Amino acid sequence: MNTELKPEQNPRSSPERCRIYMQEVATRDGFQNESQFIETEDKIRVIISLSDCGFAKIEVTSFTSPKAIPALRDAEMVMHEITRNPGVEYTVLVPNVRGAERALSCGIDEANLVMSMSETHNRANLRMTREQSFAQLEQVVAAVSGSRVATNISLSTSFGCPMEGDVSEDEVMRWLERFAALGVMRATLCDTTGMAYPSQVRSMAARAKSLFPEMTFTLHFHNTRSMAQANVLAAIDAGIDRFDASLGGIGGCPYAPGASGNACTEDMVHMLELEGFDTNINLSKLMRVAAELPGLIGHDVPSQLLKAGARDRLHPAPDYVKDIK
Repeated sequence: MNTELKPEQNPRSSPERCRIYMQEVATRDGFQNESQFIETEDKIRVIISLSDCGFAKIEVTSFTSPKAIPALRDAEMVMHEITRNPGVEYTVLVPNVRGAERALSCGIDEANLVMSMSETHNRANLRMTREQSFAQLEQVVAAVSGSRVATNISLSTSFGCPMEGDVSEDEVMRWLERFAALGVMRATLCDTTGMAYPSQVRSMAARAKSLFPEMTFTLHFHNTRSMAQANVLAAIDAGIDRFDASLGGIGGCPYAPGASGNACTEDMVHMLELEGFDTNINLSKLMRVAAELPGLIGHDVPSQLLKAGARDRLHPAPDYVKDIK
């Protein structure tokens, strides 16, 4: 399939600023991986601050069993106590019907469901076969159906599995079709362990949009091999305008040992704004929130912008410069 875009189809060739919708995942995808429990009031404060930065969506927490993810055992309290910005969608991870019931009682905007495109990764991560996962998620879709809550399916390891290797486009499209048949009209293609590369991303995204034109697609990249930003630009070339990212670049997959975390929100926003895209993000506000992270989680974060500052950050010249004639 030819996935090359003609100039008039390429968002980057437009003289107008193309809108990119940024979706923050640190408070779920990032915080759940931290060994140090982040206090409930700190989570609430961070989410309220992020709500004022211009995000289209924030993934707040997970309604997985507190025994499975103790770091997010305060999901109900967090959802009830945050101050909501009417311009922001608040989504949560929902693994099963019990989780859906808990989440629906908290007034969520979206239920995010997860399964892997790799059979091995699904068994390792979710302790189920893919067919078992699908059957469980089918029940969640039915439980949410009829409410005002939207449903999103996140397909992990869409671009490769660290145990199986490559995952075919055909396999990803097959699962998208099965969820579309359930009425799920939102999907996230996830590069769970940072195996994606630009030409692969461009091809996968273009094919997904072509086969499922009614679906809203998000792409979720990890910076494991330093290709997240290149992959974002490739996805934009294919017509994708929604991206997950994580404050400070925190989070990650336990099945990619030694790997860095998610694509870093502030690094991505900085790059996109310089390239002429409209992210709707107030970068100054975002950087103030990001600067709190190391103290909050007890360690440094991958964010390059926190270390170097934005491109327009200038430094005084050395004293000896003025003496050079």
